Amino acid sequence: MKLGWLPKAAIVLIAPLLSMVAAAQNDAPTGRLDIPDNVHFVGKQDPSIRKATAIVNGEVITGSDIDQRLALVIASNNAPPPPEEMERVRAQVLRNLIDETLQIQAAAQQDITVDNNEIDAYYQRIAGSFHRTPEAFSAYLRSVGASDRSLKRQIRGELAWSRLQRRQIEPFVNVGDDEVQRVIARIAASRGTAEYHVAEIFMSATPETMAQVQANAANIVQQIRGGANFQAYARQFSEASTAALGGDLGWVRAEQLPDELAAAVQQMPIGSVSQPIPVPGGVSIIALVDKRQIGVADPRDAVLSLMQMSITLPAGTTREQAEQRGQQFASTTQAMGGCGHAQATAQTLGAEVVVNDQVRVRDLPPAIQPMLLNLGVGQATQPFGSPERLSVLVLCGRDDPPAAAAPNPDQIATQIEQERVQRRAQRYLRDLRRDAVIDYR
Repeated sequence: MKLGWLPKAAIVLIAPLLSMVAAAQNDAPTGRLDIPDNVHFVGKQDPSIRKATAIVNGEVITGSDIDQRLALVIASNNAPPPPEEMERVRAQVLRNLIDETLQIQAAAQQDITVDNNEIDAYYQRIAGSFHRTPEAFSAYLRSVGASDRSLKRQIRGELAWSRLQRRQIEPFVNVGDDEVQRVIARIAASRGTAEYHVAEIFMSATPETMAQVQANAANIVQQIRGGANFQAYARQFSEASTAALGGDLGWVRAEQLPDELAAAVQQMPIGSVSQPIPVPGGVSIIALVDKRQIGVADPRDAVLSLMQMSITLPAGTTREQAEQRGQQFASTTQAMGGCGHAQATAQTLGAEVVVNDQVRVRDLPPAIQPMLLNLGVGQATQPFGSPERLSVLVLCGRDDPPAAAAPNPDQIATQIEQERVQRRAQRYLRDLRRDAVIDYR
């Protein structure tokens, strides 16, 4: 199909055009929408009705397309959303497919193509991450109601959009040495302050749609806190350029984030997910993956040599009996004189022993990290486990992390560039939506 529908202003994307508002492209005035508080509809159509399919600039998105992509979302999260949420998720999937179609069409208009061999290679890597061959992975997708065709179309959209950004946006994004040096100076001044590893789901909204988008975001938060995969939701629902990376923003300082996100992230515990946060242009959900201090070696990067000693308790052991046995276990292991006596002590206790000398502290459960960091070589943790099985960890050695390296100017320049590319890509996608001809069926 020919894609001659796109106006040149939306295709020949140069830096000045990226900052122009809709009025300059459509000859329409820009300003606050005049919508009365008490809305009265004319005619019989119910505005809440969402039609099932769409034709985007002549390209059909079928009901099967939506069903298969919806099945892919559900499979990615290992559990379906509640029945009352299904229509909302389905509507979001349709919006994603429309955006994906616009991105592929815009790329094709610029003669940007994605070879099928590249898509197959990408697909093979995804299948490998699920420990399946491409053929077995395709069979799995069919078994859950999705298809390899749907996933490969998503891959095509991500690759095409990425290449369009590299051609039409990135060449016009410049980062000066003086900007990088200012960031380095701020990092030096911020030595010892916090830095955060953040992931984000961004959903755009206008003042008129903000309430609905916030409600949708709240439902997504509920699903993620219930066990759904943040990265999978980010890939499907986020409108930021980091969607293909599962929403990963990498390591950032609070001052690099919008004020609303900075205030939230500084209060969040590691591993938590925020409530929907209104930000300029939409709503964000953020996950705090990790945090560290700028310019200071993180003790949690220490590599430990650990010995785990475990005892199995008889069936029917009560919690009170387990606690009493745990006290005896703790007294014995803490007085055994280090790892050199561990085997003999284990034989006395009838305990199993496992040794691992390449354990990073940050890879262990957060609850046990502070205890291990405070242990001396040869000391043991408190027992942990259940009435069926108790364990202790004995510290046999510790390699502390090297001193933190100086800021890397190339990495800083790349981060600034990516942030600017993301903002311009969002504006570009809004232009494509505004100029598109979409017929819902």
